[in-house]
Amino acid sequence: MEASWRQVAGGRGRARGRAAAAPSSGDGPHLRGAGGGREKGPVGAAAPGPGPGPAAAGSAARRSPPGPGAPPTSAGAELMAQRKFEEIKKANQAAAKKLVEEHFSSSSEEEGDEDLEGKQGRIVANTFTTYTTQTDGDVRELERTRQYLNEAFQAGAMTCLICIASVKRNQAVWSCSGCFCIFHMPCIQKWAKDSQFLVSSLTDDDFGRRDYPWPCPKCRFEYKRSDTPSRYYCYCGKVEDPPLDPWLVPHSCGQVCEREFKPPCGHKCLLLCHPGPCPPCPKMVTTTCYCKKAKPIPRRCSTKEWSCQHACGRKLLCGQHKCENHCHAGSCLPCPRVSRQKCVCGKQVTERSCASPLWHCDQVCGKTLPCGNHTCEQICHVGACGECPRSGKRFCPCQKSKFSLPCTEDVPTCGDSCDKLLECGVHRCSQRCHRGPCETCRQEVEKQCRCGKHTKRMPCHKPYLCETKCVKMRDCQKHQCRRKCCPGNCTPCDQNCGRTLGCRNHKCPSVCHRGSCYPCPETVDVKCSCGNTKVTVPCGRERTTRPPKCKELCSRPPTCHHTSQEKHRCHFGSCPPCHQPCQKVLEKCGHLCPVPCHDQALIKQTGRHQPTGPWEQSSEPAFIQAALPCPPCQVPIPMQCLGKHEVSPLPCHAVGPYSCKRVCGRTLDCQNHVCMKECHEVTETEACIGKNKAGPECLQCEEGCSKPRPGGCPHPCVLPCHPGECPPCVQMLRIKCHCKITTLYVECRKITTADVNEKNRLSCCKDQCPKELPCGHRCKEMCHPGECPFNCNQKVKLRCPCKRIKKEFQCNKVRENQISVECDATCKEMKRKASEIKEAEAKAALEEENRRRQAELEAFENRLKGRRKKNRKRDEVAVEPTLWQKYKYHLLPVCAVLVLGFAWYIAPGAA
Repeated sequence: MEASWRQVAGGRGRARGRAAAAPSSGDGPHLRGAGGGREKGPVGAAAPGPGPGPAAAGSAARRSPPGPGAPPTSAGAELMAQRKFEEIKKANQAAAKKLVEEHFSSSSEEEGDEDLEGKQGRIVANTFTTYTTQTDGDVRELERTRQYLNEAFQAGAMTCLICIASVKRNQAVWSCSGCFCIFHMPCIQKWAKDSQFLVSSLTDDDFGRRDYPWPCPKCRFEYKRSDTPSRYYCYCGKVEDPPLDPWLVPHSCGQVCEREFKPPCGHKCLLLCHPGPCPPCPKMVTTTCYCKKAKPIPRRCSTKEWSCQHACGRKLLCGQHKCENHCHAGSCLPCPRVSRQKCVCGKQVTERSCASPLWHCDQVCGKTLPCGNHTCEQICHVGACGECPRSGKRFCPCQKSKFSLPCTEDVPTCGDSCDKLLECGVHRCSQRCHRGPCETCRQEVEKQCRCGKHTKRMPCHKPYLCETKCVKMRDCQKHQCRRKCCPGNCTPCDQNCGRTLGCRNHKCPSVCHRGSCYPCPETVDVKCSCGNTKVTVPCGRERTTRPPKCKELCSRPPTCHHTSQEKHRCHFGSCPPCHQPCQKVLEKCGHLCPVPCHDQALIKQTGRHQPTGPWEQSSEPAFIQAALPCPPCQVPIPMQCLGKHEVSPLPCHAVGPYSCKRVCGRTLDCQNHVCMKECHEVTETEACIGKNKAGPECLQCEEGCSKPRPGGCPHPCVLPCHPGECPPCVQMLRIKCHCKITTLYVECRKITTADVNEKNRLSCCKDQCPKELPCGHRCKEMCHPGECPFNCNQKVKLRCPCKRIKKEFQCNKVRENQISVECDATCKEMKRKASEIKEAEAKAALEEENRRRQAELEAFENRLKGRRKKNRKRDEVAVEPTLWQKYKYHLLPVCAVLVLGFAWYIAPGAA
C-alpha cells in the first residue's frame, strides 16, 4: 500500500524553502503568478494587511477638512497634480510591461521558422560556450542537457504535470532536483500543502505540529517541510524572480551555473544557468588506474577512473589464488575455481567453489559428551560439543522443585499443582505437576466481542466474534470497512482507485486513496505528417500540442499536370497550390503559358442553396477546386500606332492597328496650328509625304488669328487664322494727355510705330500744365511728361522773427534760402519790455506763495497751542493786500493786448 501523502506535490532545487522566514502580513515575499503576466503578489495569494494603503490614506486626507496649519490652495493643487502624474506614469509602465510580456508570453507562440531556429541556436551556443572551451568543442556529453534546453523552447514540451498546462516563459516555476521536472509555483505549493495536511490528518495525534515530508509528483523524491518552495528562483538558485529576457533560456538568469557536480568532484558547472542536470565535469586531472600499476595520465574529471586492462593480481579471499580479471574498481570477485574441501566436522569431502571453503554436511555430530553416557546430537558444527544437557541440577516440569540426579535418570514430578498460565492468558492450570503441555482452558466466562458491541457467556478458550459489520470509512474516505466485528483498526482500502487521471486517457492504477491522483506517468509522441519528426509530451497534452515542424520534404505525388511538385516541407492537410509555370502550348499563337499552374484553382461555387438563417447549415462548400483555361497570351509583339508616333509592344492576343491616344500633331494648312484629333490613320499624298503635313482626315483650322500683336496694340487681327504677317491696325485708340485731363484719339498704328519723342508729341493736349510746384504755385509750362521744372518767379512776402517787419521777394530765391528779414532796434526794445513784465509777474507770484505758506504755518502752530477760536481772531494781525495783488489777474491780459497792438502799429512804419 502506498503512503497516505502520495497525492501531494513539491520539490526543491530552483525554489529554496524559506517558509519560516516568510512574513505573515501582506508584505510577504512576492512571486510571479502562474496565470500569465509578471504580476507581483504575496505568496499563496495572501491578502494584503489591514493597514490602509497609500491610496486609502490619500483619499482620507482629501476627505478631511484642512487644519490650522494646512498648506495653501496652490500647494494642495500641486500635490494633487503630482499624485495624478504618478498614477498616469504607473499606468503607462504597466501597459508597456504588459505589451512586452504578451510579445514573449509563451514558448508556444508562432514565430518564423528561420528566425526561431537561428535565435534558439544562438542562445544554446551561448549557454554552452564556457563548457566547450574546456572540451575543445566536444559536445558529446551535452546531449542530455541540450534535450532539456530544446524542450524549454519547444512548443508544448514544458508541461506542468499537476495542472496539465503549458509552462510559459513569464510564469513563476519550480524545478525538482531529482527528476528536473518543472511545475508552476502555485501548483507545487498547493501540492506540498495538501500532502502535509493529508499525512498529519491521518497519522498525527498532535495535528499539524510534526514535520512530515512531501514527494515530487513525478519521481516521488521526498522533501522536508522547510524545503517547500516559497519564492521563484532561476535554475541555479542565484537570482530571485529572474527578469524576462528573450535572448536567454526561459527562467534563466544568464549567469554561470556553478552548481556542484554529482557525484561531487570538487569542481562546479561551467554552463550558463540551465534546466536539467549538469553535464559531466570537463576539467582535466591526472590520475592512475584502479590497480595503481599504470603511470598516471591526464583525463577528464568525469572519467578519471579508468582501467589499464592488465591482470589485477590481488590475492583472493581463498588465500590460494590471485585475481585474474582485468584491472577493475572495487573488491575482487569471489574465486571462480573449484577444489576438494572438507566440511566443518571433517566427515565428508566434496568438490566445491573455492570462494566458499566453509560448509556444513547434514550428518549428526555423534561425538560422546563428557558425561560418557550420551552423544552430541548437533548437526555438523565447529568447535567442542559442550557439556551434557542432562548434567547438573534440573527442575521438575512445573518448575517449582529442583533435583540433583545423574544424567541417566529422568526428573520426577513434584506432586504440587501445575499452576502455569494457560493459553487464554487469564486462568492457570489446575492439574498436578505433569509432563507435556497443559490442557485447554474450559472455564465459562462472560466474553465481549472484538468490536465491543455484544457480550456472551461461553468457554474461555473459544474466541467470540459477532456478525456486525463495521460501518467506519477506510483511510480513502470513500469506502466502508464492512469487516465483521472490527476492533476499530480498520485495514487500509484494498480497492483500486479507478478515477480518470488529468490526461483523460487513463485511470489511476493505485489503491484507493485520498486527495488527488498522481499525474499520469505515460508519455505520448506527437508526430508530423510523415512520422519522421516527433516530440514527446506528457499524456493528455497531445490534444493541445501542435505537431512538430518537420524539416523533411513532402513526398506526396503532384496533383496537377506537372511531373514533380515544388519542394516544400512535410505538412498536414492538402499540399499548397502549385506555383510552377504552366508551360502549356497555346493553340492560337503557339507560345507557352507563363502563368502559375491553374489546374486546381479555388473558385466560388455558383448556384448554391442559400440557407434561410444561421441555424441552417449549408452542406455544399462555398469554394471548389477546378481547372481554369489558360489566360490570353501576353507575349509582347512590337506594333506601330495608326499615326506612326511610336512602336510599342502589344500582348500577343491583342496584336492589330491601335491608337496611341496621343494628339495627331500634324501641321494644318494655316501653318499656325496642328491637328488636335486623337491618333488616327492619315492618307498621305505626294505633297505631304515626309513633311508631317495634315491629311484629308485631319481637322480644318477654324480658329481666329492668334499671332502676337505689335507692342501697345490691344486689338485682335481682323482676319481668320492665316499664314504670313497680319495687316496694320487702323482702329482709333483713346489715350489720356500728359496732364491726365484731356482725352485724345489717335490711330493705333501711329502710336505703336512712333518713337519716344513722337509719342510725347501725340500725347500733348497743348494746354498749361495744371500741376503745382513744391512752392505751391501752378506750373507755367505747356502739357508735358515727367516732373515740372522748378523756375517759379512769383512775388512772396517775408517777415522778421517778431513779425513786425514785412517785405516781398521772388519765390525761387526764397526757396533757395538766399534772402532773409532781420529784426531792428525797435523790435529788440519791445522784446525787452515784455521780458521785464514777465519777471515782475513771477516775482509777485513767489511773494504771494511765501505769504500763504507763512499763514498756514502760523495757523498750524496756533492749533497746537490749543487756543480757542475767538482768541485766535483777537491775536491775528490784519494784513492789507496791495492794489497789484488784488487786480493782477485782470491787469495782465490788458497789458498784453496793449503791447501787441503797439507792435502791430509800428510794424508797417519800420517796413
